[in-house]
Amino acid sequence: IPDSFGLKIMTPVGNIIHTGDFKFDFSPTGNDSNYQKMARIGEEGVLCLLSDSTNAEIEDFTTSEKVVSENIKEMFESIDGRIIISTFASNIHRIQQIVEASVFTNRKIAVFGRSMTKNIDVGYKLGYIKAPKGTFIFTRTKSEIRDKNLTILCTGSQGEPLAALTRIAANTHRQISLIPGDTVILSSSPIPGNLESVNRTINMLYKRGANVITQSPFADVHASGHGGQNELKLMLKLMRPKFFMPIHGEYRMLKLHTKLAIDTGVKPENTFIMENGDVLALSNDKAYIKTKIKTSDVYVDSESIGEVGSLVLKDRRELSEDGLLSVILTISQENYEVMCTPNIISRGFIYLKENDKMTKDMQEIILDVTDKYLNPKHKLNMSGIKNDIIKSLRKYISEETRREPMIMPVIMVL
Repeated sequence: IPDSFGLKIMTPVGNIIHTGDFKFDFSPTGNDSNYQKMARIGEEGVLCLLSDSTNAEIEDFTTSEKVVSENIKEMFESIDGRIIISTFASNIHRIQQIVEASVFTNRKIAVFGRSMTKNIDVGYKLGYIKAPKGTFIFTRTKSEIRDKNLTILCTGSQGEPLAALTRIAANTHRQISLIPGDTVILSSSPIPGNLESVNRTINMLYKRGANVITQSPFADVHASGHGGQNELKLMLKLMRPKFFMPIHGEYRMLKLHTKLAIDTGVKPENTFIMENGDVLALSNDKAYIKTKIKTSDVYVDSESIGEVGSLVLKDRRELSEDGLLSVILTISQENYEVMCTPNIISRGFIYLKENDKMTKDMQEIILDVTDKYLNPKHKLNMSGIKNDIIKSLRKYISEETRREPMIMPVIMVL
């Protein structure tokens, strides 16, 4: 990612270094790392190093971007048909590699996906994306280009449900349909947690007849943006911190990174594997976990951030798992009697027309519960009727189906 930096935080007790995501690429396609400056910072003295642990399980160095660039170019040369290639929209250098390979093989580029289009536009204006005039074409004119002269660059390398590549694979994209001879390249590796959705997308692509190329020992189409073990050790040697705190990664990655720090000279008692919310207190001669602050996931719901409470999330979870059962009941205020058969509406629970007996049983339960409250001498207890209907139906449904749909009684008094 262009213009990415680590942070040197100067405090009264010493310098704290936050690496951010990093790798050391000795043959980069973009700007080189400033090793001299990092060495000078190490000479000044580093109190605590916070270092990226994402690839702490990878031995040796991460693959160079130059290797990927050459491999992508060779692949483009060997492919006769249309190329559909997906990568991270934020990986500007990878996008430039794809542009160079397309230009080299006389291909035009059609871009699909809002984040990809936006990032290419910004990268082009800032000079990070360089392409001859006419390389990028309007998506609506792609049909005018021969298949062997077309590259489709799109989002969806992580199997995101609404991304362009996923919709292409599912045959729901409005502008692109797979055709015989298409080659799909995933120039990325699955982020932990996304493997299932990525595999689902790949399977759909194969089912539609596409030739799919992914990162493998036989096809270097992606290089991680995170350093392997040798790069992590080099950072530790350059910084020579007194205290060390691994960041960014699963616990096992933090543990391995801590071992690398100890191997390079950091004292074991000066390493800290933190949990979310832990507060590390530092002085010039000691460090310790002082306290813990409350932390939790922040839920983003459309344009609201952190405004959705736990009860709303609980309701949404129940709806997604067991569905909704709505009961509509009409009561006569004058005669204190149910005016018609209770109306039951099911959404995501059961198909009522195929469960006639169960529907009639539930209607009987609703009438039995309601009759207990229909006494002209007493005021109608609406909340009591609703609560008893929910309780009685929930018990019956659980016994019959082992499911717990959300039950919503609606009572109209006429």
